[in-house]
Amino acid sequence: MILYPAIDLKDGNCVRLYKGEMEQATVFNDDPAAQALAFERSGCEWLHLVDLNGAFAGEPVNGAAVDAILAQTTVPAQLGGGIRDMATIERWLSKGLARVILGTVAVENPDLVREAARAFPDQVAIGLDARNGMVATRGWAEETDIEVTHLARQFEDAGVAALIYTDINRDGAMQGPNVEATAALAHAVSIPVIASGGVSSLDDLRALKASGAPLDGAISGRALYDGAIDLKEALDLLKA
Repeated sequence: MILYPAIDLKDGNCVRLYKGEMEQATVFNDDPAAQALAFERSGCEWLHLVDLNGAFAGEPVNGAAVDAILAQTTVPAQLGGGIRDMATIERWLSKGLARVILGTVAVENPDLVREAARAFPDQVAIGLDARNGMVATRGWAEETDIEVTHLARQFEDAGVAALIYTDINRDGAMQGPNVEATAALAHAVSIPVIASGGVSSLDDLRALKASGAPLDGAISGRALYDGAIDLKEALDLLKA
């Protein structure tokens, strides 16, 4: 399993939200590139970036911060938030991102996801953000009646690199991930699944590893900033 340190970008700062609420944002660093470099120096193999403003705007907003991160780090990075057309996908990948994450368009324009996955093999992931098992879109502001596994199965043959499953009610709450739902999704599809939302301790990472599901990795944010998880210890645990 890979540990993906999360850098969520709001108004140019590195923040964490509480259960996806933009008005409940805690700023942890006003220099996202410095934060990314610190994660890299601690040994991380990937970075997980989210343009929170972009998710609501439907287009990139924190581009300057992402550019700075890419300029100062060498580990691969994946980015989600406001990526909703082929031109934006192409632009981000040309800048050096290893992977783009498509969330809202997986619901609203699934053909675009398939087209992008064909054009850019292993560089397109799907963000499955769920509240009570149902997919939410547009920065988690709009809820659908689409069940997570149902949506995921629609992309089994699309060639996407990964599914990033976030339980919104757990995100930033330091209450542990939804291990059961994450494992169920991983067992239901052949696409690699990355767990997100609520990973707040080494025990949470152990629980994900022990779930028996073929998980690709886990994303953690607030716990790394608060010191609840030591990044080096977590990396050693997941490599064991």
